[in-house]
Amino acid sequence: MPLASGRYWDRRFSQEEERGDFVATMKKQSAGLLMYRRSGVLQVFLVHPGGPFWRKKDLASWSIPKGEYGEGEDPLGVAKREFEEETGFIPRGKAFMPLTPLRQPRGKTVHAWAAEGDCDASAVKSNSFSMGWPPHSGKIQEFPEVDRAEWFAIETPRGKS
Repeated sequence: MPLASGRYWDRRFSQEEERGDFVATMKKQSAGLLMYRRSGVLQVFLVHPGGPFWRKKDLASWSIPKGEYGEGEDPLGVAKREFEEETGFIPRGKAFMPLTPLRQPRGKTVHAWAAEGDCDASAVKSNSFSMGWPPHSGKIQEFPEVDRAEWFAIETPRGKS
């Protein structure tokens, strides 16, 4: 029976608590960089996730390069590392300005920094991940974490991210 909020997590939390096997876990957190440039108009650099699920999706699928981090890790250091891993570019901004953290619908908090910079979006080289694909086939395939990147005028990402 769902609790007042009706969310699965709330039901699961309640059941574990009632059984006495509740284990405290840290909320998931990610860190990322929003690279921007001024070339006539203000533009932001966004990446599109790789893998079969995202292949035909465009709207609401672009984001900043980011990744999860654990307790004790430096979030800005993680943001710089993830940017390099997902794009192949070393962020060389002189100033990394912290942005207001954003809480995503499933509870993850994203900490981001803005930095002025430039890179060739068509030259992105991402790290990869493995997953079973096609589903239930028993086959494991490699996919890039990021399959493409683009510079967008600041007004455009509202429909892309």
